[in-house]
Amino acid sequence: MTAVQHEKVTGTHVPQGQQGYYDTLRTLSQASVDQHFDAFKDIDWDGEDLRILPHDERWILNDADEIGAHPWYKALPRERQIEIGMYRWAQVAKVGLQFEQLLIGGVMNHLMWSKNDNPEFRYATHEVTEETHHTQMFQEFVNRVCPDVSGAPTLFKALVPVLASAGAWFPEAFFVGILAGEEPIDHLQKGAMRAGGSHPAANRIMQIHIAEEARHIGFAHQYLEHHVPRLGFVKKRILTYVFPLIMRGLCDVIMVPSKQARRDMGIPDDVAKEIWWDSEESAKLLRDLFADVRMLADNLGVRTGPAKLLWKAMRIDGRPARFRSEPASASH
Repeated sequence: MTAVQHEKVTGTHVPQGQQGYYDTLRTLSQASVDQHFDAFKDIDWDGEDLRILPHDERWILNDADEIGAHPWYKALPRERQIEIGMYRWAQVAKVGLQFEQLLIGGVMNHLMWSKNDNPEFRYATHEVTEETHHTQMFQEFVNRVCPDVSGAPTLFKALVPVLASAGAWFPEAFFVGILAGEEPIDHLQKGAMRAGGSHPAANRIMQIHIAEEARHIGFAHQYLEHHVPRLGFVKKRILTYVFPLIMRGLCDVIMVPSKQARRDMGIPDDVAKEIWWDSEESAKLLRDLFADVRMLADNLGVRTGPAKLLWKAMRIDGRPARFRSEPASASH
C-alpha cells in the first residue's frame, strides 16, 4: 500500500483512492478482531479495586473536569464534592450510552443499503458490536455508581429515532453527527486520564472506551473524506451549512448537563453559564474540542465562504489542527 493510498488512523491527512480506503477499512476490521473488549469479561465489577463505597474521596473531581475546576465546586464540603463527583461520572456515562444508541441505530439504517462486497459493512458492524458492549459497560457503571442520573435532555431522546433515520437518507450528515458526539467525549476522557483519572471503576471504562473510540473516530474521518467529495452539488452545499450546527448541537448534549442534572448536582445558573461556555477558559475549551474537526472540514472544503460565519456564530471556529490529536497547547 502506497503512502498516497493509506492514511494512518491517528495520523495526518493523506488523500487516498477507493482501493486505499478499502484497505484502511480492512486494517480497522482486523484491529477490531485483534483487540476488543467485553463489558462483563474485561471489567471485574465485583473486584476489590472497583468496589463502590460511600465517602470515597477518589470521586472528587479534579481540575481536568470543568465542574471540578470551578471555585464553586472547590468551596463545597468534601462529602458534597464526592456526591457530585459520583453523579457527574454516572451522568457522563448515561449520556454516552444514549448517544451510542443513536449511533447504533443510524449505522444499521445506513447498512441496510450497503452493497455486497463493500468492506464498510464489515467494519461498521464491528463498530456497532463494540458500541453495544460500551452501552452495557456504561449502564452497569451507572447502576452501581448513581442509578438516579437523568441522562440526556428529553428533546434529544425524543429526536433519536429521527436523527438515526439520517443514516439512511443522508449518511454524510449522520457521520458528522457521530464525530460531534465522539470527539468531545474522547477529549473529556483523555483529559481526565492525563490528570490522574478518578475512581478505578471510572478509569477502567475510560481505558476501554478510549482504546476502541480511536478506531471509531478514525472511521468517521475516513468515511467523510471518501464520500463527501462524491456528493452532488445540493447535498454538499447543505452539508456545508449544517456541519457546524450539528457539531455544536451534539457537543452540548454530550458536554453540558441537562437542566435536571444541573438541579440534581445543585449547580447555580450563574456558575453553569461560566462553565458552559461564557468564561474565557470555557470558551477556549469549546474551540479546542473541534481542532481536529476543523482540519477535516478544511480537507473536505466545507469550511469556506459564508459557512465560516456559522462556525463563528457557534463559537467553534479557530485554527485547524495540523495533525490528528494535536495537543491544544501545541496549536496556539
